Amino acid sequence: MTTQETRSDAGLASALRISVTRLARRLRAERAAHGLPVLSELSDTQMGALGTLVAHGAMTPSELADHEKVQPPSMTRVIAVLEQHGLVARAAHATDKRQVVLTVTDTGRELVYQSRRVREAWLAKRLRELTPAERAKLRAAAPILEKLSQS
Repeated sequence: MTTQETRSDAGLASALRISVTRLARRLRAERAAHGLPVLSELSDTQMGALGTLVAHGAMTPSELADHEKVQPPSMTRVIAVLEQHGLVARAAHATDKRQVVLTVTDTGRELVYQSRRVREAWLAKRLRELTPAERAKLRAAAPILEKLSQS
């Protein structure tokens, strides 16, 4: 898109949507192409949930659903797949026996780290192709993109 087309909020929204979608697709492709077979089998939602458990520690399924901004029934399906692959484990809740707590297994943790390494290596290589000024603009934009992703 040209600078003229991105001057309006609608034009900027369109340009960002297209660019972010393409970048996400490329990162998914890198994860699938260079990882363990299970990496290509997991959806972005499943990898996101696994990454959240790695970053934030044990959670109940409802806490995880809330954090990932998905409905509890959807998270139930996500958790089932992660358990099936041996990436998360359930344990009884310490104070509420009706609840369970999810934790990442060592296999799940290593899978998240491996996935990150592959995707970050690809992205770092692409960043080196940019000028210092372009990288500076991306550094400034990164917190704004994070804010948008959390809203």
